[in-house]
Amino acid sequence: MTRSYYSNSIFNFLTDDSDRILGQLIRNHHFAAENLQRNAWIKQIEILKTALTPFERGKIYFEFSIPRMGKRADNILIIEDTIFVIEFKIGESEYPKYALEQTIDYCLDLQNFHEGSHHEKIAPLLISTKAPEVNNTIELKDNLFDPLKGNQSNIAHIITQTLSLKRTKAINPTLWENSIYKPTPTIIEASQALYRGHAVSEISRSDAGAINLSKTTECLNRIIEHSKVTGAKSICFVTGVPGAGKTLAGLNIANERRKAHKDENAVFLSGNGPLVYVLREALVRDEVQQAKEKGERLTKRESAIKAKAFIQNIHHFRDDNLISTKAPDEKVVVFDEAQRAWSKDKATSFMKSKGKDFTISEPEYLIEVMNRHETYCTIICLVGGGQEINTGEAGLSEWVIALKSKYPDWNIFYSDLITEDSNYLNDESLKKWIKDKGSPENDLHLSVSVRSFRSEQISHFVHAVIDGDALRAKSILSEIDNLFPIHVTRDFNIAKDWLRKMAKGTERIGLIGSSGGRRLKPLGIDVKNEITAEDWFLNGSTDVRSSYYLELVATEFDIQGLEIDYACLAWDINFHFEDGKWNCQTFEGTKWKRINSEIDKSYLRNAYRVLMTRARQGLVIFIPHGNKTDHTRPIELYDSIFKFLRSCGVAEIK
Repeated sequence: MTRSYYSNSIFNFLTDDSDRILGQLIRNHHFAAENLQRNAWIKQIEILKTALTPFERGKIYFEFSIPRMGKRADNILIIEDTIFVIEFKIGESEYPKYALEQTIDYCLDLQNFHEGSHHEKIAPLLISTKAPEVNNTIELKDNLFDPLKGNQSNIAHIITQTLSLKRTKAINPTLWENSIYKPTPTIIEASQALYRGHAVSEISRSDAGAINLSKTTECLNRIIEHSKVTGAKSICFVTGVPGAGKTLAGLNIANERRKAHKDENAVFLSGNGPLVYVLREALVRDEVQQAKEKGERLTKRESAIKAKAFIQNIHHFRDDNLISTKAPDEKVVVFDEAQRAWSKDKATSFMKSKGKDFTISEPEYLIEVMNRHETYCTIICLVGGGQEINTGEAGLSEWVIALKSKYPDWNIFYSDLITEDSNYLNDESLKKWIKDKGSPENDLHLSVSVRSFRSEQISHFVHAVIDGDALRAKSILSEIDNLFPIHVTRDFNIAKDWLRKMAKGTERIGLIGSSGGRRLKPLGIDVKNEITAEDWFLNGSTDVRSSYYLELVATEFDIQGLEIDYACLAWDINFHFEDGKWNCQTFEGTKWKRINSEIDKSYLRNAYRVLMTRARQGLVIFIPHGNKTDHTRPIELYDSIFKFLRSCGVAEIK
């Protein structure tokens, strides 16, 4: 993939014909170049030809691809030992905060995901052409300069100032531009990029050590096409470790089929309400902004109609198809977090409360709805192992039971992990049946976490902690601590300060906690105070409803399937370590009550498993001290959690 629309040595750029440069930019632009964009390029070329005259040695790039974000930096300059990432605001008389953050984000993307940039000095430079000059602070931390601000007249001066810092070895532009790019977007960034038309190969990692999401897409496409040709009904079970990209794979296949095969009406379904609301709102905001930048008019209402058709709540899909016995419009459906579909008891009880007669499990009903098609259809189930977190979540077994008892003629394609890992399916008779009836597909399992891009061992560490295996946890953490910081503290203010210190640009920070952490309330952490997921995950740092403010806590129900960059996990004694094992309790009325049900214990373990795997770049765990005068906050139980985590090698910050 060509990473930039135009690149050249600075020497050749200065002598290159401006019209020829413009022509190349227009030819490489995959969309019609509007007058606004064309004029911006003309002005950039003119300004840079003047500004770069003193710097003949180096290289310049126009519209350099930032894959994770699905965007392009206006310019990148490689001069001596520094990478300058330039964002132009033509005609702007101020230095907008959002533009500075965007420029920093581009730099962080290079630093984190572009191998050639990992250890080089990177300078974010915002050029507001009509803005007044400011005195820039030339400071470097972790190879990233403080953001620089300039106008069309002082670019050369800023570059010279920056280069005057202690010199290191000059960057080889050829080696730099050909080095590996390993982007790992958040699910929000990925959904926006896919929706805009980017291929999954453009926004996902492609190095040999990471799972190639394209292979999963190819496998699913092959199954859908075979079903189409043979008139068969097929179901696929896609598995993966937390953060491995199951949701991304599902969004990608639904998006691809929706665009290339409109007759299929492919849809992405999820019972995860916050995920649905956040992704829809993210798509709408992005599409409206894209239209605005192109000078087009698109209302949020108009955009929302399309987004709602693409991403739907599984319960709304269920209710819509209860009204009619006809086959649905959709012939390809992706069920995200299929393990969370409701059991027969849960579904029956809930529907009865709504005055509806419903006597089967949700998996059986959903298969029945798709079975109404006279010809082909395909169901794709994305399944997380050990992630059931709520009463009544059926797990994978209900899907297999429904197929075995009612729909044995369906073609079944499954990941090997379903029959090998008890976290997915622990009934031996069901394992045997699916082995006899189904077809295993290696490419239907995503085995490497891409959420925690700094380390793929985070999920293994979390498993060891939840299993109560301190020695194994400590061993794993010793390998990853420099890559993915995990700390513990007894001071909430220290935890918040750590988050704010770590995050740069628009990197998102947030406070998370178990929905059962009811005795965090005296400390101002109220898990019962519901958040609006769209505001918490998408709004900016000046909005008190956003995660940035560290006032509203997101629980496992709010954040499952989503992620943030740095998280503070507030840990309560509903899950505490005593007598060499984890103990589970729930707060009822005025006191704690021990949880005896094994299934309820597993829900609580999974809740903390989910919470511990939500951060992409770093985690700080806050454990209160407790209170000797409050019987609901016994000091010794909070201390037990702290001591266990310290025995796992988690460093304390004070």
